[in-house]
Amino acid sequence: MPRMADGMHRVDLNTCDLEPIHIIGRIQSFGWLLSFSSDWIINHVSANCEDLFEVSPRDMVGLPATQFLSPNALHDVRTRLQILGGASTVERVFEVDLRGDGRLFDMAVHVSGRSYVLEIEPHEGGRRRDFVSYVRPMIDRMRQSTSIEQLCASAARHLRGLTGFDRVMVYRFEGDGAGEVVAESLNGMVDSFKGLHFPASDIPAQARRLYTRNLLRIISDVDDPTVEIHPTTDPNGDPLDLSMSGLRAVSPIHVEYLRNMGVKASMSVSIIRRGKLWGLMACHHYSPLRLSYSVRTASELFGEFFAYLLEQKETDFALAQRTASMRLHDEMMSRVAAGGSLLEAFEDFSDSIARVIPFDGVIGWVDGQFRSHGSVPNQVQFSELARFLNTAGASTVWSTDAIGSVFAPAREWSDRAAGLLALPVSRSPRDYIVLFRREQLREVNWAGNPEKSIELGPLGARLTPRKSFEIWKEERRGHSRPWTEEETLAADALRITLLEVVLRLADAVHAEREQATRQQDVLIAELNHRVRNILNLIRGLVTQSKEGAATIDEFAEIVGSRIHALARAHDQVTLKDWTPSSLYDLIRTEAAAYAAGNADRVAIDGPDALIAPSAFTTLALVFHELMTNSCKYGALSDSRGTVTITLSRDDDGSLEIDWREADGPPVKTPTRRGFGSTIIERTIPHELGGSASVIYPQEGLKALFLLPAEHVASFETPSPSEHPPAVDMAVSDGLAGALKQGTALIVEDNIIIAMEAEDVLRGLGFADCRIAGSVSAAMALVETGQVSFAMLDINLGRDTSEPVAHALEERGVPFIFASGYGERSLLTGTFKDAPVVTKPYGEREVRAAIARLHKG
Repeated sequence: MPRMADGMHRVDLNTCDLEPIHIIGRIQSFGWLLSFSSDWIINHVSANCEDLFEVSPRDMVGLPATQFLSPNALHDVRTRLQILGGASTVERVFEVDLRGDGRLFDMAVHVSGRSYVLEIEPHEGGRRRDFVSYVRPMIDRMRQSTSIEQLCASAARHLRGLTGFDRVMVYRFEGDGAGEVVAESLNGMVDSFKGLHFPASDIPAQARRLYTRNLLRIISDVDDPTVEIHPTTDPNGDPLDLSMSGLRAVSPIHVEYLRNMGVKASMSVSIIRRGKLWGLMACHHYSPLRLSYSVRTASELFGEFFAYLLEQKETDFALAQRTASMRLHDEMMSRVAAGGSLLEAFEDFSDSIARVIPFDGVIGWVDGQFRSHGSVPNQVQFSELARFLNTAGASTVWSTDAIGSVFAPAREWSDRAAGLLALPVSRSPRDYIVLFRREQLREVNWAGNPEKSIELGPLGARLTPRKSFEIWKEERRGHSRPWTEEETLAADALRITLLEVVLRLADAVHAEREQATRQQDVLIAELNHRVRNILNLIRGLVTQSKEGAATIDEFAEIVGSRIHALARAHDQVTLKDWTPSSLYDLIRTEAAAYAAGNADRVAIDGPDALIAPSAFTTLALVFHELMTNSCKYGALSDSRGTVTITLSRDDDGSLEIDWREADGPPVKTPTRRGFGSTIIERTIPHELGGSASVIYPQEGLKALFLLPAEHVASFETPSPSEHPPAVDMAVSDGLAGALKQGTALIVEDNIIIAMEAEDVLRGLGFADCRIAGSVSAAMALVETGQVSFAMLDINLGRDTSEPVAHALEERGVPFIFASGYGERSLLTGTFKDAPVVTKPYGEREVRAAIARLHKG
């Protein structure tokens, strides 16, 4: 059976009122703790401080901090205290010479009551990696998520890449305190917890309050002993409050819980939305895992940015919902503003409301009149329900997803309507529009029985950690799909609209709507005109292209290639934000698309011309026909012919285009004019007011075009271009197919680039991709014998991937290199002929490298 989610779901049964000695009076042993009074007198000391200060902890209490901290360290602590944002903030200082002896430490400082608390950990020497700098590109990638679900999945994946945990989950709290794992990222070797639910008792209210204050909690090793704080209490008998401490020990209950799960290390990052705890990012590892202060700081910053993106995404959704509500308001007001009652247009209203708030049935109850549509109770049953709704309060929307649980008679018709959303539309007598939803049977997977009674354990009157983590399934009846907060807000806006309808307060709004309608008609007419032009163009392409096609396949190829030429031109223009675009780039794009390996036989001479968007697609069709005709019948149809395109500027600013083919098969004047010839000879004169001349001498086709100056924005010096090598798709795809049965190893020290490479390889068919950021991690994966292909970043900070390449070569595992130096061959000796992709790279470059690997 799958194990249950993070023991953190019971962690904070370890709050101050439950285990003061273990929780408040102890810390984890990988760091040291000191607390000072405002006079900088030491009040509390962790028992292991003798290792650091060479003085008994008991002898340190009551002495000035200046006897134990160097002046520079004390200055840094004072500075950080000065900029603390409040009692619930923590400041961190890195690489501090704490004792003045050259040893470096990382520190965190915060205020606890009347004390300053200083937490100290050894600095992670020998590694110069700014993990905080990883956060911004991660956030940039997450910002591209199109939904909250996708955003959560992306967050889990990026946090796992940053920290290296075996499992990272996004855990969302529900309204009643229960929770659900809504997204996760796994290393491929552990069970999935996605979709599991947890009762509210797993994280009680006092624990959620602590998570709201202290955003990051970590356990590096559940088997690591904890360290006492001396003295246990102050002279007033109060323990030192370590709510904001990162070293704070956890309850033995929580430790036992993690051991039962097999988890050796865990971390949680709070997700705070508008000051409230939305959920947690929970991390598991099945062996001890020590994270440096810099990684934890980056993780905490990542969590705060993720919460911001989450709120932004939810706000965007709410704004979209509000916009839909406003459109509904406008539509309903425009329908009844001229007169009539609410119920006269009830059917139309129902359809309009359903587009904003989905429902299965609706009832209108106005002035004692009853109208219904869909799955609803009958009139007698509703009249009884209406009296119940009168007790819900005036001028408010009221909703429930289980009406039978609060109104017993509703259980008789719960099969037709289990949930309702009531909108009062008058003051007295009470009139309603009521939306209903059918019963929705729902199977909820709980991580254990949520109704399990509390048991007394060996640690006293408290919950005993579960030892069985079997999934417990609950079938929920009598419930509909819940009404979301956005739907309730939309209903409240709709209620106001309906009140305006009933009270006939729509005269001014009606006039505004008429003006908006006129503007809309103008926009629709313009859009209709443009759409018809596009449709006519496509229709012309389809109709005229059939003349040159002997088969359906040829016809599809001709039409498709012409439409693709238009699409490529449109992409090139839109990529430039609809500004003038390069004619050189257009010609090169067409050559790369159709001349393939012969693109080097297409030469362009003269200045580059930046063509106005209005003329660009027209030229795209002309060059498409010239290029495809040359590839089929002209100079590019054999291995010797060439095409030379000369661009020149006339005195009046117009553009002259001279197309010449040579050294190809003998040319004959065509006996008939196909659609392609028509495009070449007539499009520029007809659409752009220019001229076109095409002749067919035996040595090769010649065409001369003149484009008026109004379509040419400017003339520029052409940018250099190299023709990309042709990629043998069959070879590279075949090789990928042979390799994808094993593990694809990606050695890259930048996690963002590593994940990008993973996406590329998965696009090529590799199902199992593993990422290593160092030589040692890569060698460990190679030693498993499962690696069938590798992509190696040449430079790994202070190391190179050459040892990994040697190990792969010994095992006969194919590999390619990735380089940020911009050179083709970067290694000497054994690997000088190894395929190299230059950063930034994409799927085409990796595919080409695999093909070269096969040929080598």
